[in-house]
Amino acid sequence: HRAAGGPMTFSRIDGTLRERAENTVLVEVAGLSYSIMLPGCVADKVAAIAIGEPLRLEIFSYLQIDGNRGAVSYVGFTNAVERDFFEALLTVASIGPKTAARAFSRPMAEIARTIDEGDHASLRRLPGIGAQKAKDIIAKLQGKVSRFGLIQGERDCKRPGLHPDFVAEAIDVLLQ
Repeated sequence: HRAAGGPMTFSRIDGTLRERAENTVLVEVAGLSYSIMLPGCVADKVAAIAIGEPLRLEIFSYLQIDGNRGAVSYVGFTNAVERDFFEALLTVASIGPKTAARAFSRPMAEIARTIDEGDHASLRRLPGIGAQKAKDIIAKLQGKVSRFGLIQGERDCKRPGLHPDFVAEAIDVLLQ
């Protein structure tokens, strides 16, 4: 994977959901369990998956240094486009992986449109984003994340497997 490099990185995990905590899941693969941090929007989607069910996530790996100790940490996404958007947020000098994961609490398309519109106030409402970080994000990414703002539907912050009933919706419209 292009993010962290080295022998301990991987870009996708296919396993069984074993535990869920706030914005973190434990995924078991071949007897090993991996703790994976989830951005808020991704955690909302994964909430529909029951413990013991299969789970597939795209992974961003990074090395977290704490004093003289280091650990590989993982952030999970339901698709590669979400991971690409997350990596775009990381190109902002004042945004690290934990801040980016906290801020990714709204649908990707909504955040991307907010950046392109230069909407400082909306960005400041994202967890972990204050006035300076909002300015930094807009300065670095405005005009560069438009493609993420165009993505709608299943890739956005909606739970997988929950599709609108178009027939019922059409009948309701016709009856009105």
